[in-house]
Amino acid sequence: MTDQTQLSAPAFSEEDERYMRHALQLAAHARDAENEVPVGAVLVQGDEIVGLGWNRNITLNDPSAHAEIMALRAAGEKLSNYRMPGATLYVTLEPCAMCSMALVHARIGRVVYGATDPKTGAAGSVFDTLISDRHNHRVAVEGGLLADEASTMLREFFRARR
Repeated sequence: MTDQTQLSAPAFSEEDERYMRHALQLAAHARDAENEVPVGAVLVQGDEIVGLGWNRNITLNDPSAHAEIMALRAAGEKLSNYRMPGATLYVTLEPCAMCSMALVHARIGRVVYGATDPKTGAAGSVFDTLISDRHNHRVAVEGGLLADEASTMLREFFRARR
């Protein structure tokens, strides 16, 4: 973790919690309906949900079909634009490097995630891709919202598969 990564717990709003609960519902859908790794994402611009996503890698035979990418694709279609400046992405698991770079390219304003990913997290756990000064855009990052619920869902999913 670099010095730029936020170490104290941020103060989340009721709105933040509501959107993260929606993301958790999408993660449960991924798990229950599609037997996918339970990760869900909700993309909000202003006060409107513009994109929803959940992991679909297995279902679509697509290694890029992470929840974040699916939400970005849905938002791009809805908005007829690949850029979403000022939008906030709520995702149940810390984004990986692939998703983080897509978020940078989409000019997302803020990412709020639940569980950290100590193996491949690119929002402060392993890499600081979203806030790197090497990019022409930085994304505000806040982690840990409903982390226990998100972590439990992931842990139980992988435990059941072993």
